[in-house]
Amino acid sequence: MPPPAEPLGTRVGPDGALPLPWLAPGLAAADAQRGHALLIVAAPGDGAFALLHTLAQGWLCEGPSVNGRPCGHCAACHLVQAGTHPDLSLLLPGVQALAHGLASEEQVTNGGKRKPSKWILIDEVRSTLAWVATTRSRERGKVVVVHPAEALQGPSANALLKALEEPPPGVRWLLSCSDPERLLPTVRSRCQRLVLPSPDRAGAIAWLQGQGVTDPGALLDACAGRPLDALILHGDGVDARAWAALPSALARGQVAAWSGWPLARTIDALQKLCHDLLLQAAGAAPRYFPPAALPAVQGGVGPLLAWADELRRVARQVEHPWNEPLLVEALVGKGRDALATLKP
Repeated sequence: MPPPAEPLGTRVGPDGALPLPWLAPGLAAADAQRGHALLIVAAPGDGAFALLHTLAQGWLCEGPSVNGRPCGHCAACHLVQAGTHPDLSLLLPGVQALAHGLASEEQVTNGGKRKPSKWILIDEVRSTLAWVATTRSRERGKVVVVHPAEALQGPSANALLKALEEPPPGVRWLLSCSDPERLLPTVRSRCQRLVLPSPDRAGAIAWLQGQGVTDPGALLDACAGRPLDALILHGDGVDARAWAALPSALARGQVAAWSGWPLARTIDALQKLCHDLLLQAAGAAPRYFPPAALPAVQGGVGPLLAWADELRRVARQVEHPWNEPLLVEALVGKGRDALATLKP
């Protein structure tokens, strides 16, 4: 399944400020690449789309662009800010286009006839290829952004191969992914690759504080150091106290602690809790939860490992039309029972 969208503004405005402060080194490194196709590898929640969009704006900028950073006030930048630059094409699944404000509900659902797609459709690729073949409108060439490249299924990915290998003059491709191994080898081989460094912890905490997140360190830990994921968690009403309360809720089998959560997030939280319980049982420090929030455990970890296997199985089938309340109740119950066998 493609990574979730990053619901954050991505355009550089007249002040020239980057949408995410930690993008500057990655932006300079990406701008130094001279190939026609660049693949940005970044963890979900680190701001890959913001980097791609900013880099595309920098390449199209008609003002004084430095290290890939667009000026933010030239005519081309204004067009990008308005979402109307004729030489920029954004190829995203419907769910991500909707989350980024790049399309309306009407557009991504075809007037309510279908759900927003989580994949880049073959017709969308063909339309982009037809656009690539047309003459550019302004002086800087044309840029195609594909995000995330994992959303390209077999036919869609194959359709891009020729254009990636032999694009028309002046056309540059920007792709992102979190796991290059999930892409076709023929797509990977046609792109230069750049790994986006993760933001440093102190900078991420300072940025989250500026976004109004209280106790950002706890939410950053909950999201494996990914600040955009932490911001999404905060925006959905999950604070540090609610997160730290999950282990005790599991021990008591209180399913209500996950009430109203999307199924994917519930499974993710249970997997992280299982992971930390296994670490604690082995005498190691937990990664996602505060140590004081975890119950003391000892003894064999067989029941926890069996629970982990069940969580992985369900996570692989998260799109299945489950009866979600019953599924969550069953998963929490199995976790409670596994934990009960490990209490000293």
